[in-house]
Amino acid sequence: MIKNIYSIYCMVLDRIIEKYKNNVSIATSCSHSSLQIFDGARKEGFKSIGIAIGKKPDFYDAFPLAKPDEFIVLKSYNEINKNAEKFYRKKAIIVPHGSFVEYMGAKNFMKLKVPTFGNKAVLEWESDREKERKWLERAGLKLPEIVENPKDINKPVIVKYYGAKGGKNFFIAKSYEDFKRKIEKKPYMIQEFLIGTRYYIHYFYSPIVKEGYRTAKGSLQLLSIDRRDETNIDEAHRLGSFSELEKMGIQPTFVVTGNTPIVIRESLLPKVFEMGKRVVEESYKLFGGIIGPFCLETVITDKLEIKVFEISARIVAGTNLFISGSPYSDLIQPYLSTGRRIAQEIKIALREDKMEEIIT
Repeated sequence: MIKNIYSIYCMVLDRIIEKYKNNVSIATSCSHSSLQIFDGARKEGFKSIGIAIGKKPDFYDAFPLAKPDEFIVLKSYNEINKNAEKFYRKKAIIVPHGSFVEYMGAKNFMKLKVPTFGNKAVLEWESDREKERKWLERAGLKLPEIVENPKDINKPVIVKYYGAKGGKNFFIAKSYEDFKRKIEKKPYMIQEFLIGTRYYIHYFYSPIVKEGYRTAKGSLQLLSIDRRDETNIDEAHRLGSFSELEKMGIQPTFVVTGNTPIVIRESLLPKVFEMGKRVVEESYKLFGGIIGPFCLETVITDKLEIKVFEISARIVAGTNLFISGSPYSDLIQPYLSTGRRIAQEIKIALREDKMEEIIT
């Protein structure tokens, strides 16, 4: 279904993109990673558009260098297509982020008529946890074990619902009885609970830049790494073991509230690049290639194995730590954020007349 919708709109967008030769604007919704997207657009000479729902947010007034040049205020995300002509007149390119896709919904996102940075086809593989696992397995990455039948739970597992909700309602189960007590009626996956350090690795793949670390048609960059602060799992240990917490009526939760910068030990960097390379190359075989930023969500064990438990196929909020650059992106270009790198990719595509390679 998603694939058919995508094919229809690709034909329409091809004609629209032909008119995007200059005076292009960069647009995104006013949440998640919008500050660095607008800041990156400004640094690369683009006008920016904030898509606001209900009313214009006031907090941008506090950050003048990241305030969009204008706002388009809508009643809901579903009104974007109704106002598509307004976006066309401004030659707007939408940069999607996790909140944008989550609030708009997968089906409506695939129907989006406004030119969008990246390959929308990735959504089918990212949003379905079974397809996501198939992608990562075919890329040869090490993954946590999956428990197919809840009755087979015999060690700690984490139960994850489908979709990007910042860890909301994920839970740990130690037995089938524990699982039955906590599960909700929605699609889920049961993963082995990995013990190690959680690192979120931020990559950028360009199909049009050939210099640097080569893979597939273009090149791969490592822009930054973070780890997430999650409530209440990150602080619950102060009160005792999980069993003691449950006796107090406290269930460990995984809602993301913030992020912390990370520098990985340098000897692991070859593995980090090899993993990103394999993900990109397999994406071409499955759906025509991932474009732009993506994040591998990993756990590194005490044996220095890197296990990947999830992929986010667009800019992630952990990159917000690095609006002025990271220890890695500074070695590519000073003050390079993921938001700025997206704007650079659009600028390169405009200059080389390759917009059709990065826009859907």
